Amino acid sequence: MVSDDDLFARLRSYEGCPAASGTGRYPVNTAMISHWCEVMGDPDPDATPDPAHEGPTAVAPPAMLQAWIMPGPTTAPGAGPQRSAAYGELLALLDAAGCTAVVATDCEQEYLRPLHPGDVITFDSVIEQISPRKTTSLGTGHFVTTRTEIRANGEPAATHRFRILKYRPHHAADASRRPRPVVDRDNAGFWEGVAENRLLLQRCTACDRLRFPWGPGCPDCGSDRWETAEASGAGTVHSYVVVHHPPHPAFAPPYAVGLVELAEGVRMISTVTGAGPAELRIGMPVELEFARAYGPGDAQQLPFFRARHQRDSRQDAPCREDAPCRQDAP
Repeated sequence: MVSDDDLFARLRSYEGCPAASGTGRYPVNTAMISHWCEVMGDPDPDATPDPAHEGPTAVAPPAMLQAWIMPGPTTAPGAGPQRSAAYGELLALLDAAGCTAVVATDCEQEYLRPLHPGDVITFDSVIEQISPRKTTSLGTGHFVTTRTEIRANGEPAATHRFRILKYRPHHAADASRRPRPVVDRDNAGFWEGVAENRLLLQRCTACDRLRFPWGPGCPDCGSDRWETAEASGAGTVHSYVVVHHPPHPAFAPPYAVGLVELAEGVRMISTVTGAGPAELRIGMPVELEFARAYGPGDAQQLPFFRARHQRDSRQDAPCREDAPCRQDAP
């Protein structure tokens, strides 16, 4: 087993190595400035023009600096900003040491000149510092700081420092502490279907709309008349979030929660299994499976969705009373 001192020495050997480099996906532009300002509650991005600038007077708010250098959630490998091999090795080394969870801790930015529409942004990041082993309320691990030098049209424009904590959570997940579903008169039929390995939707008999989650009336026409329709179980990932923080005693971060669009057109939120958080993609095909998620001896089942290309043939076998089902869903 590698000692803490040996691990720290190996981690520190990456200090000064490149972390990432690239060119921003888009030049600085007024559309992104306007969207960012609207989200932040500032409706006038031209409120602080730069009279010394001969071109467009709009100035990108300094605090949106990261918006110009971040890759998109579906950026293809080899396109856009690229993480270095050294940074990937560093994270893999921490993962191997049990520091599989991550949380962003702080960010520092220094602005050297305003950014204007039309500026082309390039950048280079280095692994600046790795801390000794630290114990926090989340767990034990190491702080990793990267420093990014940002240029606009080749001129120094800003310095960005970003710090994360890669850590080993204090406690393993306890499946018995998973929140239990609330069953009431409006959704009891859905949970009866789950107990029979069936995913039941509601269909309004007045306007024929399918709906989920279950409810007493149709959101389109208001009718309270409905029937059940069984979903095929096929779907795609419409959106997802990878949860790192806050911690919950029933789940071991990082884990993924997906918004799955079923083949029938309705959407539901569920855990996505069979693919690591870094492998998830919008549009990824998934298929339904049922599993007992509260530990041996608890008959309560939940519906999950497994990445279709990672389907495990053992999932086809029904759960037996004398053996717990697989617990690979958080």
